[in-house]
Amino acid sequence: MLALVTGASSGIGLQYATQLARDYHCDLLLVSNQEKELEQVAKDLAAQYNVNTVARFADLSLPDAAETLHDWCVENKYVVDILVNNAGIFFFNPYCETSMKRIELMLQLHMITVAKMTRLFAADMCKRELTEEEAAQRICGHKRMRGYILNMSSMSAWMAMPGIQTYNATKAFIYNFSKSIWYELKPLNVGITVMAPGAVDTGLFGLAPNLRKLAVALTVSIPPEKLVKRALKKMFRNKKADTPGFINWLSTPLLKHTPDWMLFLAQKKLSQYMH
Repeated sequence: MLALVTGASSGIGLQYATQLARDYHCDLLLVSNQEKELEQVAKDLAAQYNVNTVARFADLSLPDAAETLHDWCVENKYVVDILVNNAGIFFFNPYCETSMKRIELMLQLHMITVAKMTRLFAADMCKRELTEEEAAQRICGHKRMRGYILNMSSMSAWMAMPGIQTYNATKAFIYNFSKSIWYELKPLNVGITVMAPGAVDTGLFGLAPNLRKLAVALTVSIPPEKLVKRALKKMFRNKKADTPGFINWLSTPLLKHTPDWMLFLAQKKLSQYMH
């Protein structure tokens, strides 16, 4: 199988590429806007896991990025079995102080490109006929499908949070879009899964090591390796959507009803990270 992973040069995208090669023996088409890092990742994974890798430098925030990448795959006869739409950006900033260029970049990368990538590659998957050998193959205990798509949302999709107003709105789009498409693709034997994790255990929030360990122990935060392992299993089982962590899952409905005083308090606390 060939897996196309966006944002594959670092972070969660690198974890997807690594685990797809290591645990599922997938060949990789790796896409990122970090050209040198991407080429090195492709070389390392090919050598370490004995899979074929291709590095494709691309800026997925461009309006025609999805069409350009899809056309390139068709021209080079790359048949994508797995699409992982992982590329994304994140920032805290008051909306009226955020540049139009930055707003447009996030909207384009998180919504337009994801929607187009899903449309283009899902259409190819729906037309694909599996060989007898492929149809008999089982992955994570389930029969192989014509294709798989994994989109990355976030628990923030349910939050009205100052400072990340554009981010959480785009993640809400990804979440609802993916769940809706699931109903269309399932009868066609193509899977689409959307992951909506809470905090991921990285240095992004500047927490002290002991607080990071506590957050992981409480399942409020999840290590990138564990998140990706869970996400791939859900994808191969054609799970519609998933939010890792019992506390996160339990608190999701409450996020829609967060009192205003708590949001203003959060805004004050988060202001130190803005700009």
